Amino acid sequence: QCHLSGLWRNEQDSLMEISAVGNGGDFQGRYLTRVTLAGGCARISPLKGAQQPPGEGGWPTFAFTVRWDKFSNATTAFTGQCFVDTSGKETLTTTWLLREPVASLEEDWKATR
Repeated sequence: QCHLSGLWRNEQDSLMEISAVGNGGDFQGRYLTRVTLAGGCARISPLKGAQQPPGEGGWPTFAFTVRWDKFSNATTAFTGQCFVDTSGKETLTTTWLLREPVASLEEDWKATR
C-alpha cells in the first residue's frame, strides 16, 4: 500500500510534506520549492489536496494545489499516482500546471505552463 503522508523530495530537490490523509481522502501540507519564478531562495507554501482510494489491485491517484505564498501570485495544480516497487520503495508520479496572472484576456495564452 502507498501512503501519501510524510516527506517527499523531487528531482529538483524541492520538498513536500503531507499530513495524515483523512478518512475522506483530504490532506494538507507544505511545499518547499527550490525552483522559483523570481529566483532567489527556497520558500514554503501551503498545499491542499485529495486522494482517491485505490481500485482493486491498483495504486491510489491524488491531486493537490499549491498557493505560492508570499513570493509569487501563481498557483500550481498537481495530479498523480502513488506506486510501490517490489523492494517497497514508494514513488509519486505527477503532472503539473502552473498558472500566472496576466493583465488581459489577450495575454491569456501565455499564463499557463
